[in-house]
Amino acid sequence: MTKTTYDKLVRDKIPEVIKITGKTANIRVLNEIEYRSALRDKLLEEVNEFVKDDTVEELADVIEVLLAILRHRSISLDEFEKIRIEKKEKLGGFEKRLWLIETE
Repeated sequence: MTKTTYDKLVRDKIPEVIKITGKTANIRVLNEIEYRSALRDKLLEEVNEFVKDDTVEELADVIEVLLAILRHRSISLDEFEKIRIEKKEKLGGFEKRLWLIETE
């Protein structure tokens, strides 16, 4: 049987999915420091996949990683939303489609 190396954070049910296909998954549980780093790496991976494919499914993956980061940092959705709204009120959103060319 051919081995494929991934060395990346995967969703919780991936080992079950792999088992269903008749393969075995060699996994380990990350410690806190490794998990924090892996979440950042996973966020970049998912954002890059969204940029490449531009699908709602890839965007959902980005949000799933963001939610995992919030949970890991013990930040509630309410607290996160409050921070987001405060920043939007101060600097605005992106609705006006403004493109900054330069300043003098």
